[in-house]
Amino acid sequence: MDIESGVFKSGNAEEIAQSLKASSLHSRRRKGTPYQSAMSMLNFYINRAGRNLPKTRKETLQKAKGKLREAFGRKP
Repeated sequence: MDIESGVFKSGNAEEIAQSLKASSLHSRRRKGTPYQSAMSMLNFYINRAGRNLPKTRKETLQKAKGKLREAFGRKP
């Protein structure tokens, strides 16, 4: 899946979620559903950063997961 450059550097969980949603809906290079692809990219980024991810960034990215669920109409 192709994502917007610098999407994870945003400090706003809503912006991250909306960007991932748009990218997953428009991308033809994904294997699962748009929701699965977007959530997978977000989890991959969080896991890849590991212990080097500051607490505030991790909190923002965790909030983005919730916003992404809302954007796709999933239950929290």
